[in-house]
Amino acid sequence: MLIGMVAGEASGDILGAGLIRALRKHYPEARFAGVGGPRMLAEGFESITPMERLSVMGFVEPLGRLPELLKLKKDLVSLFQRESAAVFVGIDSPGFNLRLEQNLHDVGILTTHYVSPSVWAWGQKRIFKVAKAVDLMLTLFPFEQEIYDKHNIRSVCVGHPLADDHDPDVDVLTQRLAAQSALSLAAPGNAAEQTPLLRYICLMPGSRGDEVKRLMPVFLAAAQRCLQDDASLRFVIPAANEARKLQIEALLAGLDLRHCFTVLDGQSHAAMQASELIVMASGTATLEALLLQRPMIVAYKMSWGTWQLARRLVKVPYISLPNLLAGEELVPELLQDEASEARIAQEMSKALASPARQQELQARFRDIHKTLRRDADTSAAQAIAELL
Repeated sequence: MLIGMVAGEASGDILGAGLIRALRKHYPEARFAGVGGPRMLAEGFESITPMERLSVMGFVEPLGRLPELLKLKKDLVSLFQRESAAVFVGIDSPGFNLRLEQNLHDVGILTTHYVSPSVWAWGQKRIFKVAKAVDLMLTLFPFEQEIYDKHNIRSVCVGHPLADDHDPDVDVLTQRLAAQSALSLAAPGNAAEQTPLLRYICLMPGSRGDEVKRLMPVFLAAAQRCLQDDASLRFVIPAANEARKLQIEALLAGLDLRHCFTVLDGQSHAAMQASELIVMASGTATLEALLLQRPMIVAYKMSWGTWQLARRLVKVPYISLPNLLAGEELVPELLQDEASEARIAQEMSKALASPARQQELQARFRDIHKTLRRDADTSAAQAIAELL
């Protein structure tokens, strides 16, 4: 029995490895083949080409590498047809996988897509492509399954693996103090007194150079404004990589209150844990902030042309996952001109001055977390077994 899979990114490789382990409990003798990364290979997966080839082709040079991309797709269709694959699972990478799934569906091979494309935001027309190409959609979020249900597309919400990895009933204060100590941030006596002497805020301007260029100066200006009113504030900035660290350090150079800012090499998870508030770029990190039950302020700036296009194409009322999952505005979203020094500082001060609101948010985040905690690997494998 052959089960085909294609993962094109590191995140997909993680999902694929967990799914292989779970599927082996249903089908101990099954072979798994297609395209995958090191984690999938460690589970006995057979990859016909390095996963990095698909990653590069899909995002960096798609036009220049188109012949190679088309050949890979043809080779995969031939492999799965020749081996009479029982099912194909495309893991994320919709640009490549949806086309492959359509080809496989046309020759009678069952198809599953794991991780829904953002049909709810940018690509609502893509749902019609999904309907033609996919026998089963595995979603990470409940609101995605609701969309597929409306279009009579078979789908199962398997939850999010990150939700499985976090404990929703964690003691937030204990976790915060432990993280501060681990990062050498906490002042002496904090842990014993169980009362932070300094108040840490995490600044996360994004992982791309353009994001840092647009957001970091505004975040720093807002932080300095807040420091004028509260000298106990400290700011921790996890740099996504060495290039971003150099970029951030250059912006910090010469600040009068430079000692109030700590730049970390990565360690974003620990930085969020150590903080009582996170000011961050919109992105998947907002989900991790929710799972850590940290209040947050979400901001984003883009070029004028991209902003005008986004305003016309995006069809959802919110951009951050906490608000999308809640169906209401739990956290402030400051976009474009709203993402100003004054507005961000205002929202920071409001959040820090409202411990009752922080506790309310923690409770809401905990409830949302529990809806996403569904043992994703096992749930995905069970849904595929039921399809077969």
